[in-house]
Amino acid sequence: MDFIAGKYEIIVIGAGHAGCEAALASARMGRKTLVLALNLDAVALMACNPSIGGSSKGHLVREVDALGGEMGRNIDKTAIQVRMLNTGKGPAVHSLRAQADKKRYQEEMKLTLERQENLTIHQGEVESIRTENGKISGIRLVTGEVYLCRAVVLASGVYLKSRVIIGEFSAKSGPNGLFPANQLSECLKDLGFTLQRFKTGTPARVNRRSLDFSRMKIQPGDSTAEPFSFLDDCRIRDQTPCWLTYTNEHTHEIIRENLYRSPLYSGDIKGIGPRYCPSIEDKVVRFKDKKSHQIFIEPEGLHTNEMYIQGMSSSLPVDVQTAVYHTVPGMEHAEIMRPAYAIEYDCIDPTQLNLTLESREIGGMFFAGQINGSSGYEEAAAQGILAGINAVLYIRGDEPLILDRSDAYIGVLVDDLVTKGTKEPYRMMTSRAEYRLLLRQDNADMRLTEKGYRIGLAGEQRYQRTMKKEESILREMERLQHTVLPPSDKNESWLKEKGSSPIQSGLSLYNLLKRPELHYSDIAGLEDQETGKVSAEVGKQVEIQVKYQGYIQKQKRQVEQFQKMERNGIPDPMDYRLIPGLRLEARQKLQAQQPVNIGQASRISGVSPADVSVLMIYLEKMRRERKSSER
Repeated sequence: MDFIAGKYEIIVIGAGHAGCEAALASARMGRKTLVLALNLDAVALMACNPSIGGSSKGHLVREVDALGGEMGRNIDKTAIQVRMLNTGKGPAVHSLRAQADKKRYQEEMKLTLERQENLTIHQGEVESIRTENGKISGIRLVTGEVYLCRAVVLASGVYLKSRVIIGEFSAKSGPNGLFPANQLSECLKDLGFTLQRFKTGTPARVNRRSLDFSRMKIQPGDSTAEPFSFLDDCRIRDQTPCWLTYTNEHTHEIIRENLYRSPLYSGDIKGIGPRYCPSIEDKVVRFKDKKSHQIFIEPEGLHTNEMYIQGMSSSLPVDVQTAVYHTVPGMEHAEIMRPAYAIEYDCIDPTQLNLTLESREIGGMFFAGQINGSSGYEEAAAQGILAGINAVLYIRGDEPLILDRSDAYIGVLVDDLVTKGTKEPYRMMTSRAEYRLLLRQDNADMRLTEKGYRIGLAGEQRYQRTMKKEESILREMERLQHTVLPPSDKNESWLKEKGSSPIQSGLSLYNLLKRPELHYSDIAGLEDQETGKVSAEVGKQVEIQVKYQGYIQKQKRQVEQFQKMERNGIPDPMDYRLIPGLRLEARQKLQAQQPVNIGQASRISGVSPADVSVLMIYLEKMRRERKSSER
């Protein structure tokens, strides 16, 4: 029997990485919030890899942090190894990655939620989402409780009708043996949402004591650990190593001999898997010419012997998994503590959403994370904070927060999902961001903190720290422009020592820094004893802005062209069936998705440049007719 168990402004369904960020954002912005988890022991569960960040994903974590989110601060507390990736390349692709103590990460995030004012945490499975007059009105649990609300953020992860598959065995289950959510899929269908069936997977965990690390290559962390959060400082910490080893032809031979037992190839798995994170059997089949594949051995925490075998995700039977693992150097006697498995689950077609992550059909219904077809903790957290923010702004009646492709990686992620859709689990990559030189991880605070502060999420301390950093950068760049290094024997000797050419006349430190062989730390104190007073992060920003000035200016001009298209709005709703000259496919796609501007229309799959031209001419004709009628 139903009973009204409570009334909230916003309810977040799911307490994974998306749900945690959505719930904290909502509560911190002053809204009475309820977050529901299938199991409170799985709050912020790292069901797969024990790490946060990595290529492009580190950008997302920094952006979540800049807006006022929690993921960056939480991994800074619980990291056991930190590395900056891609340092041999330009700053646009530098990306921070940290190994986490998985249990501590969960415990710290759960405690953060429990201590948060305006936030209530409850364990329960949602059976249905209720609406009135096309707007959210509440939710009902399978146990009969009804909670009233004005907005919902659905962040259900991989739990909707989830099924775990290991060889010939399968069971209705969420990750790590947790209960699935079996009721909500039918409710979503009844509400008019189109569902997709996706698949992901995870490798086995093995006993550390059964590994021979002498046969592997050590992968140490950085000596000085750079933080994810802009509120935290660099510090030297004990770094727990990871290890590198490789598969070989024997490994691949066993996999090929047992492909008939793989549910991936037998047809038992119906869901579509991630292209950029394939299982080991998929790698062997797709990359036939490759003699070996990298395997990283990663600790799951400081107080467990479980080791994560990155690169060997699989759905093969356990006996085959064991034989395969035993062919890898250093793993000849590996004891499997948890077998690898594949997991299928329901998710929605994200093209049914606005750029705010709100449903186009139901007011106050937001979606975030893997329910939108994405993969990864960081992608989930990024969507979670945006959905949580916009749920609050919806209730306030304020303008939503929309991040476009020139604002943030979050903007690229959301635009890709909502505008283009995805037919496989979506993963963020630096190559997806057209303006990545402007969207670096190191300047996320300067790009987004003001936005987070304006909506009431980023705090005063964070805002003032960012403003001070910006002022320091401008002041130091001005000093470099006005400080001249004169020619002298001493300076010529110093330049020669640095492998740099001599100067014939006075040269500003600003122009000197443009030389590729010189760095800010080399020239900072020249001719001015007042230097050394800026922080390392300010010096880093100065060097990037000086050295890449030409490229940055070029990309800013590209952004200006992009924004012209984004400002060219389209009336809502627009009946594209009435526009002559549009191809049938374009009419259907545009009618279904109702883009908000010409820029978004141009990115819809199936809409050609010719279709965009027809649309622009039609809109211009509409504007002229409207002006004429107003005279």
